[in-house]
Amino acid sequence: MIQSLNIKNFLSFKNEVAFSFKATKDSHLEESHVVEVAKGVRLQKIGVVYGYNASGKSNLIEAFQFLRSFWFSIPENKDEETGIIPFKLDHNSRNTPSEFKLIFYYNTIKYSYSLVINEDIVINEKLDFYPSVQPSSIFERTNDDGVSVINFGNKIKVSSVAREELTIKCLSNSSVFAALNQVNVKIKELDDAATWMKNQVMQSIEPLTRLQDFTETLVMEKEEYKNQILSYLQKADFNISEIHSSEFEQKIPEDFIRDAKNMGMPSKELERLEKERIIKMPKTEFGHSVVNNDIKEVFNLPIEWQSDGTKRVFGLSGAIFKAIERQAFLSIDEIESKLHPRLIEYVIEQFIRSSEQAQLLVTTHYDNLFDESDLLRNDSFWFTEKGDDGSTKLYPLSEFNGLKRISSLQKAYKFGKFGAVPNID
Repeated sequence: MIQSLNIKNFLSFKNEVAFSFKATKDSHLEESHVVEVAKGVRLQKIGVVYGYNASGKSNLIEAFQFLRSFWFSIPENKDEETGIIPFKLDHNSRNTPSEFKLIFYYNTIKYSYSLVINEDIVINEKLDFYPSVQPSSIFERTNDDGVSVINFGNKIKVSSVAREELTIKCLSNSSVFAALNQVNVKIKELDDAATWMKNQVMQSIEPLTRLQDFTETLVMEKEEYKNQILSYLQKADFNISEIHSSEFEQKIPEDFIRDAKNMGMPSKELERLEKERIIKMPKTEFGHSVVNNDIKEVFNLPIEWQSDGTKRVFGLSGAIFKAIERQAFLSIDEIESKLHPRLIEYVIEQFIRSSEQAQLLVTTHYDNLFDESDLLRNDSFWFTEKGDDGSTKLYPLSEFNGLKRISSLQKAYKFGKFGAVPNID
């Protein structure tokens, strides 16, 4: 589970900000919302971020996604840019490195990862773990005149051959984890952290993210998935009584293969396409139950004919079930996109109820959630707000005093008591 992420000089975050899943001492909804991952360490399953348009909500999700991508991205050469984007609305910040610190738990062990990086090179990269109360270094990587230098901690067993292989593969613009992926080396502590990032941090979901194909695959994979996803759909459209997903083969033209090459499709898949000249595509239909002349009938309609809301719920449900199955972290930007308000509440409720250690981070403008006290805790809520210098501030609702004396948090938010609302005259 993720405990916290500190961000400095990245996108709209100029000054250091910190997002945390650590629960306060509040015991409200403790049993369903809070997981004790270690003695005295209580982490939440959900975070909900509010803020007006362009205040930086999406950039918080982007920070998690940058680390996820950076850990395993292998540049073609050492001159390729790292992909980092510092705060650009300041003459000093745009020439200053970006910084991150991620604290997470995997198999009850605490890890602390930090990164200092600019647009060209990694300046410092460090991973510690806590086999006891005190931290112990797994590795610290520095840059010596454009060359990566990796030093392993005293408790990490690494042969001189493995150390040399990793150093050779660790380009100045990539992560130690990217180098690890390219060598036949086993370092348990490093492998465990890499496994966590690969399996427990999922790709984020944006309003226009196409999730249909992913969920169609799940429906074909397991009857259990199919039944769970059907239950979600029936909340969106009560007429839906069945899902039928299958795979069909379609012949492809020559220009498709040419375009696939230009887009960087993996070589193995390209070889298969050139040999077989077919592409496998999912096909899904929903059974709609209706009553005509007192007779119940079922009509199958293709997914393309469904409402945008139904397709959105269908896609989201697959990603959410996968996150729960993996006990993973999933982020959804603008969760209310194409969803009825009651469906937003239903999705959150089902996630919290089903999750053991899975975590959900959502951004939203749907402020009714503030007064759903039987659904969310006060320390679930966070805000983003932009200052006069264009930089984003990030802060939790829990830092405000007197919350128990406020009869409606929703009204208090609308009237600007917590900030993070647009100034409309």
